[in-house]
Amino acid sequence: MSLTAGSPSTAPPERGYRTEHDMLGDVEVPADAYYGAHTVRAVANFPLTGETLATRPRLIGALAAVKCAAARANAEVGALDEVRATAVADACAEIRGGALHDQFVVDLLQGGAGTSTHMNANEVIANRALELLGHPRGRYTELHPLDHVNLGQSTNDVYPTAVKLALDPQIADLLTALAALRGAFAAKADEFAEVLKMGRTQLQDAVPMTLGQEFGAFAATLAEDEQRLAEVRPLLHELNLGGTAIGTGLNARPGYRERAVAHLRRLTGIPTLVSAPDLIEATQDTGVFVQLSGVLKRIAVKLSKICNDLRLLSSGPQTGLGEIRLPPRQAGSSIMPGKVNPVIPEAVNQIAFEVIGADVTVTLAAEGGQLQLNAFEPVIYRSLSAGLGHLAAGIGVLTEHCVRGITADRERLAASVAASTGLVTALGPALGYETACALALEAHHSGRPALDLIRERGLLTAAELHELTGPAALTGLPAAH
Repeated sequence: MSLTAGSPSTAPPERGYRTEHDMLGDVEVPADAYYGAHTVRAVANFPLTGETLATRPRLIGALAAVKCAAARANAEVGALDEVRATAVADACAEIRGGALHDQFVVDLLQGGAGTSTHMNANEVIANRALELLGHPRGRYTELHPLDHVNLGQSTNDVYPTAVKLALDPQIADLLTALAALRGAFAAKADEFAEVLKMGRTQLQDAVPMTLGQEFGAFAATLAEDEQRLAEVRPLLHELNLGGTAIGTGLNARPGYRERAVAHLRRLTGIPTLVSAPDLIEATQDTGVFVQLSGVLKRIAVKLSKICNDLRLLSSGPQTGLGEIRLPPRQAGSSIMPGKVNPVIPEAVNQIAFEVIGADVTVTLAAEGGQLQLNAFEPVIYRSLSAGLGHLAAGIGVLTEHCVRGITADRERLAASVAASTGLVTALGPALGYETACALALEAHHSGRPALDLIRERGLLTAAELHELTGPAALTGLPAAH
């Protein structure tokens, strides 16, 4: 059964406020609001970040999914009548479809372990359900935010469950972004497969490699990060829903937990959602969030290193390395004509710094939990959600506005390989270390290519030089046929 009352009302009310009450007393609530007394108090108590729940539509959708699953499960176990359960479920369906998100007005950062977020959801769902039943907002004698919408539930099982459900699609987005960036680097590896250059260790010339190998390594390291992120994702699918306050399941009917999780699998399309084997442990433990944060930090660190390399390789262009050219995106200076900066890698660097710092926040918040509950999950969620979103966006920008348009200065690269004393390393086994070292030092001080000195002194034949300094010998790549 589904209720089909009209759309949420936006008409101005006849009176400006309605009076609601909570355990602290009466509260004036805007008459056109779908939220209620608890939300009004929370808005006054936590004017902290300027980011409301409305800025996180996936969390709102996840909360609505949990409430819908709970209503259906409660109806099936005989705890909630079918009329109210249907009204709640229909209200949740509208919210999951994007309705009433502007009514989620509580700040993301709050005390109370997410209670204000939970109350905001209970009240909005209850008042929309009341409308669907033909009653005015605030008539909680007919359908109550806590007695009915929150039946058999607690913030302590609803909020972490919703957080996990909200983070899951963000992880999927980041995996998609990482795969696209990996593909872009792999394409450049193919494009630059035959372009010789000097590898560097400690910013000093080392031994030759190809530019394709350098870009291929970027692709390989991103593939590792995709795998680590994919491994942590299923850990979020273990839920403590049904544990209520501390995991004992107080006030939840027998069979409710299993049915609620089954409904969540159907509503979310995540078949691997399961109930935690120990709900008391699952209610107090935030280890999965620490692990996810650690993976995000790993991605951020490696991504930032790649961006550092891109900035170094493109530095100059006249007086730096200048081996590659990044696509010019905007003027780089208000005073220096013609200057173009590596703004895309710089922006991604800053996202990485943010994520690395957020990992400390998540770590401290997880450690700060006490006894049967962690009170700091709001800042954990805010940190992880922002990190996932910013990384996915930044990686997308890096892929489209930078990596796909990178070109190589092939002439400069060839000249640097020919002039580098790093070539002597490849000849060490044939010449002996002492001779090779002396040649490298002489070439460095005289400015003459080491290969010229070897030819003049007849240390190696032309055929030997050709074989030892060919791309296959220098880079480990298969010889061309």
